Amino acid sequence: MSAVRGAGGGAGTGLLEAVRQRLAESGAEPTPARVAAALRAQGRLLGDTEVLGAAEALRCELVGTGPLEPLLADPEVTDVLVSAPDRVWVDRGAGLELTDVAFADAAAVRRLAQRLAAVAGRRLDDARPWVDARLPDGTRMHAVLPPVAVGSTCLSLRVVRPRAFSVAELTAAGTVPPGGEGVLRALIDARVSYLISGGTGCGNPNHRLRHP
Repeated sequence: MSAVRGAGGGAGTGLLEAVRQRLAESGAEPTPARVAAALRAQGRLLGDTEVLGAAEALRCELVGTGPLEPLLADPEVTDVLVSAPDRVWVDRGAGLELTDVAFADAAAVRRLAQRLAAVAGRRLDDARPWVDARLPDGTRMHAVLPPVAVGSTCLSLRVVRPRAFSVAELTAAGTVPPGGEGVLRALIDARVSYLISGGTGCGNPNHRLRHP
């Protein structure tokens, strides 16, 4: 499992928050040089490793997906769910797994959800406490704010992993039932429209076929 607790190394949560606020107000990209300058403005001198760690933590929060970034980069992960700051789950195809990834607090989860909603061109606030949207990279997002969500903002991200499967692969995996291979091959060869249906989470929206 991925661990992102204490992102930013020895910089400290309070100091990172102050630097984050300063960079957010300036609109500047959190490059190592700007982070170092912001840290100096807070009266702290840190080593190169700590500055680089703080810069990466801030970059993930301000322009990435924060502590969820390593999970979303995992090619095996299809879903990332956040039910509390310290309850982050992933699905790698065998059911939900609790990770040791954590946010600093509930406010950090809310900030990420609101920023992702804004990226998708949607509103997420107290007047509109839920959102379903698709991010520019195709990731499907669902978020709910308190008090609709209990205790903390809940966030769900479903990652699109485009991949074409051959009919032989689908048959070997048991996705195509016995005798179904011939039907699918006939449909593909005839280039006709067809419908694939299934329950939520079974992968039918990502069902792509190719010839071997």
